[in-house]
Amino acid sequence: MNEHKRSNEDIYKSNGYTDRNDYLNTLADDMGIDRESVDMIADMLGEEEDFDGLVTALEDFQDW
Repeated sequence: MNEHKRSNEDIYKSNGYTDRNDYLNTLADDMGIDRESVDMIADMLGEEEDFDGLVTALEDFQDW
């Protein structure tokens, strides 16, 4: 496993999630947004925005 992937997994674990999949599922459930839409926005923004830009984008998405 490369170092970048390991550090990303550690970020999710340190925030109480098993991995990115668990985190995205939780966001979808908590925000009442279908997982397909969460995945689309998450993929567009990239993993580096998971705990910042993604959350903001999903909040904006809820307002639509």
